[in-house]
Amino acid sequence: MSEATIQDDTGLDVVTGAFGFTGQHIAAWLLGEGRRVRTLTRDPDRPHPLAAHLEACPYRFDNPVELARSMEGATTLYNTYWVRFEREGTSFDEAVANSRALFQAARRAGVRRIVHVSITNPDVGSRLPYFRGKALVERAVAESGLSYGIVRPTVIFGEGDVMVNDVAWLLRRLPVFPYPARQASPVRPIFVGDVARSCVDAARAHCDVVVDAVGPETFGFVDFVGAIRTAVGSRSRLLPVPAPAVPVLAGLVGRVVNDVVLTRDELAGLTAGLVAPGGPSTGQVVFTEWLAEHGETLGRQWASEIGRHYGTKATRRGQPAAA
Repeated sequence: MSEATIQDDTGLDVVTGAFGFTGQHIAAWLLGEGRRVRTLTRDPDRPHPLAAHLEACPYRFDNPVELARSMEGATTLYNTYWVRFEREGTSFDEAVANSRALFQAARRAGVRRIVHVSITNPDVGSRLPYFRGKALVERAVAESGLSYGIVRPTVIFGEGDVMVNDVAWLLRRLPVFPYPARQASPVRPIFVGDVARSCVDAARAHCDVVVDAVGPETFGFVDFVGAIRTAVGSRSRLLPVPAPAVPVLAGLVGRVVNDVVLTRDELAGLTAGLVAPGGPSTGQVVFTEWLAEHGETLGRQWASEIGRHYGTKATRRGQPAAA
């Protein structure tokens, strides 16, 4: 569908995962504009600062009728649903199937437009399940019969994020920080608030759009880590190691913090040039300036990906991990 004029705006939007990192910023942006927001989430009763300001419903991928009912009356579906890694019976294939069910239910519910948060450089022919799955979900969006916007962010940073925070946590505690000796691709980090703005802009576009969400600064991976190192005042030595050793070392750290530190797909994406597309910046917040403002608190606690999505509390030195 090439034209996407939104008519009969109901003032209500659905945001999947509004208690998660990116979803909460999209929801907050919409609430700030006076819109009503409903979220679909794994845990509708989860304590969250936004909980009192929106309606929460459970994902019902097993019940198409209830899934459609949870989106009735909405103008736009903002979709952040995905899985970073396979765990506890949840697979990438299942996530793709659930996404298709979500978009089909949205159409039955009368939703006018889908805005989907994807990733840079998805590819249905990729050997990496994460990137291949993301591409299959984009295909499902395009085949949904609804008008759509697809936003493809690179590495996202902001208060409450996992990657930058946990790199900072490691830099605060480890005497050496290993990185792949093979030069990783550049990184163009983008602020989570800029991603949310891009999503809202995509909802208002008058045609189907696909947008790369990238920040105004470009770093080599070592310089990216080095900027975080400087911001937190770390003396950790940045040590190049053979690329195959990186997931092994990450796995050892993961056992200590009871979390997934780095997946093989993420490492492969870094080394294959998949996280720094060309083109103009769509972000406004400068990563190094943000680091200068937040370096004092960054990485004080481990941000647990497992804890955030599966309810398992990873602990470190007796303190609950940020979720």
